[in-house]
Amino acid sequence: MQLFVGLGNPGTKYAGNRHNIGFMALDRIAEDHHFAPWRSKFQGELCEGTLGGEKVLLLKPMTFMNNSGQSVGEAMRFYKLTPDDVTVFHDELDLAPGKLRVKQGGGHAGHNGLRSIHQHIGAEYQRIRMGVGHPGHKDRVAGYVLSDFAKAEEGWLDDMMRGCSDGAADLAKGDAGRFQNAVALRVNPPRNKDKPAQEAPSGSQQAVAQKAAAMKAQADRKDSRTPLQKLKDKFR
Repeated sequence: MQLFVGLGNPGTKYAGNRHNIGFMALDRIAEDHHFAPWRSKFQGELCEGTLGGEKVLLLKPMTFMNNSGQSVGEAMRFYKLTPDDVTVFHDELDLAPGKLRVKQGGGHAGHNGLRSIHQHIGAEYQRIRMGVGHPGHKDRVAGYVLSDFAKAEEGWLDDMMRGCSDGAADLAKGDAGRFQNAVALRVNPPRNKDKPAQEAPSGSQQAVAQKAAAMKAQADRKDSRTPLQKLKDKFR
């Protein structure tokens, strides 16, 4: 059994915040892979399902970000899990928007949700670092992560959510590389390199095309004649 944790803050006020990207990822996985309905448990929202043949629990702590570890610790103790069984989806300031990286263990880099999890279960859990970009100065960080994604960001955000869902089974099977690749294919799909280049027109083709363009331009010009003049010209 594995435990996927998404970090965020509860309530509609925070639903669209950058800080809630972890909640968003789990919601997408649960919906696309037909997990059981969410239910309240372990000071959070929990649902169960199967990914790649592996039983997976999805947990969204409802303790607010700064106390996320309380919920995670309760769930781990109940199911007798270890930190190696835990994967945490969270916002990452040090990655550009749309970038995603998987990391095993390490520090919390000042992220309050990770700091709380460190305190309750230690540092040796897996993280899905979901880039949201940096506001440019540390004094603006709190306001930035607690503000909604901009309209212009909705494209890459949806692509990232789709990618997380596409690769969820690989992640559950322990293949972090294939999971990251699934996200990359959504966010930055490869260009079609097999499409043949269009042939350049020959000299005669260019002349015909230019003449046709000139005739069209002339036909498109606004006719300034009065109705009476048009009638006279018709019978000339």
